[in-house]
Parts: sequence; structure tokens; C-alpha cells
Amino acid sequence: MSSTKHFIDDSIKKTGVDEFLWKEFDRAGYGGVDITKTPLGTNIVVYAMRPGIVIGRGGTTIKNLAVSLEAKFGLPNPQVSVAEIEIPELNAQVMASRIMSTLQRGIHFRRAGFWALTQIMAAGALGAEIIISGKLRTERARKEKFREGYVPKSGEPSIKYVRRAVVHTQMKPGIFGIRVSIMPPGIEFPDQVTIKEIEPKPQPPEEIAEAPAEASEVTPEATPEEAPAEAHEKAEEAAPEQEEHLKDEAPSEEASEAAVEPEEEEGGA
Repeated sequence: MSSTKHFIDDSIKKTGVDEFLWKEFDRAGYGGVDITKTPLGTNIVVYAMRPGIVIGRGGTTIKNLAVSLEAKFGLPNPQVSVAEIEIPELNAQVMASRIMSTLQRGIHFRRAGFWALTQIMAAGALGAEIIISGKLRTERARKEKFREGYVPKSGEPSIKYVRRAVVHTQMKPGIFGIRVSIMPPGIEFPDQVTIKEIEPKPQPPEEIAEAPAEASEVTPEATPEEAPAEAHEKAEEAAPEQEEHLKDEAPSEEASEAAVEPEEEEGGA
């Protein structure tokens, strides 16, 4: 057997197990399955909203499930475990089943699509896309798309992170197909740009020690209340100096009289 055919057979077997479990545990809120091969056998993890229904009373249901998987699909020594779905709105299989049951109750497909999209985005998803196809309103089949947020279509994020589920249901006009794609929160994209803030450099300890000394040398400015008092004191200190300066500049009376007497003598002559 070639390696390509080996992987194809494994994918077909996993799809068959997924459809079998969905039909068996639809009432339990089936949300998918993980199949891992180990040296001791096959480890199977079933995700469900109500794990009690999958386990059964005394574990009888889960034991019968292991026997059925080994007989129908040839899985060697299957070890079945059940995990509860924490947030059902972020599980594509659960939301596709809810839309299917809503359509089966006779609710309009647009109302069902927008309701499911609102529930998914309210749970914190980065994006979601719901496609409902079939004879929606006329005899000609078409599809209706409901989309919000960011859902990558190609590349590694689309393959690795996007959760997908496809469900078919028989309606009166014909078969309806429901495809749900959900981008869960907390995903870091390869092309995502983050802006880092520059942290201030720590000040050296020498500059920190000199700063208080410089602050002490600076004289504090006078407050508006202290300003008039200081101005009055400076005026009193400057008054004696101004008086002495005026005395030095004013001519003495004796010098003025001596200057007048020679003029009188010259007139008499």
C-alpha cells in the first residue's frame, strides 16, 4: 500500500467514525472526535455537551461504544474517553446541529443564520461564517452566506485554526446543507503587527544624588504676600545711600558765594 492511499484510508475511516458518533449522540450535543493511534491501541476522545449521556449508567454505553467501533471500523483496542465542551458556541459541530434543529422546527433560514452568528460572536470568536444551501425559497437551489469578523480562507491559519463542520438535513423542498466555520479567540497570526512601547531609561544614581543639592541652591520665589514686605525693606536700605549721593553732587554755599564776589569786583572796576 502506498503512503498516499494509507492517508486516504485513514481519513475515510475517521469521517465514518465521526458520522457514526454524530448519529448516536446527537441528543448529547456531540461536538467532534479526536482519534490517535498509540502502541497500546487507539485513543478516542469524544467531545459532548452532556458527557453523562455518552458514558451511560455505570459506563455501559461507553463500553458498548468501544465494542461497536472495533467491530465496524476495525480500530485496534479502542480506548474511549469523553470530554465536556466548555463553550458550545465556539464549537462548529454544535452550532451546525443547532441550526439544523432550528430549520427542522420551521423557522426561517435567515433568522436561524443570524441568530447562530450572533451567538458565536457573543462568545468571543474572532470571526464566523455560516452557509445554508438548498431550495431555500424557490425551486432553484442557491446558497445564503452569513459572515462577520475575520475568517482566513487560505494559508496556515485557515488549515490550523479555523474550526469547520458540515451538516445535511432533509427538508420538505429537499436537502439543506449547513456549513459553519469559526475562528476561535486568542490566535496569533503570522502577519500580525504589534507595536512595542519604548520604556524610559533609568537615571544613573550620580545624577539622582546631585539633583537635591542643586534644588537647595535655588532660592525660592517670594509669595505675593511676602513681596510688599521685601520691597519696603529694600527701599529703607537704599534711602541713606541716595541721601549721601545727593549731598556729594550739591555745591556748597561757600563755593557759590566765592564765585559771586569776583563778578561784583569786576563790575566796580
